[in-house]
Amino acid sequence: MSFRFQRLEIPDIVLITPRALEDERGCFLEMYKRSEFEAHGVPDTFVQDNYSISARGVLRGLHYQKLPKAQGKLVMVLGGEIYDVAVDIREGSPWCWKWIATRLSARDRSMLYIPVGFAHGFCVLSDEAQVLYKATEEYAPECERGVRWNDPSLGIPWPVARPLISGKDARLPSLPQVNYDFKYEG
Repeated sequence: MSFRFQRLEIPDIVLITPRALEDERGCFLEMYKRSEFEAHGVPDTFVQDNYSISARGVLRGLHYQKLPKAQGKLVMVLGGEIYDVAVDIREGSPWCWKWIATRLSARDRSMLYIPVGFAHGFCVLSDEAQVLYKATEEYAPECERGVRWNDPSLGIPWPVARPLISGKDARLPSLPQVNYDFKYEG
């Protein structure tokens, strides 16, 4: 088995599509294989898995953790469809404050690799979405930070008119107030 690795407009973000074996019984696929990921420039070791179930219109994000507990993520949808967004918040990056967005669904089985130095969020496009993401560091509430999902300086065209967001996400700061400590090491 194997994967297809596609670098996106911000080349540190990788869209990964596993190849599935399908027959009359259903399908089988590998979701992660460290040797193949490393060979294609995704060297991270994942230490925690997170799983969420969200209803249509739910928007989660834009989240990140500061150093020393900064997290890289591998995001996959097990059921439904999401609009997934990553924002580069690395000082000195040629893409600093730029973002990418892609649709991920259980149907297409693609995953998004988001390295350390990016804020991440998604909104649900289907009736329900089940999202699994692997993280390179364990959750550390003292390092948890975020960027307001609708910050006008980002201009992200979220495909939901009135998203359902948590009170905590509603209080996240806009870019000028964001507290981050990432440096681009290009």
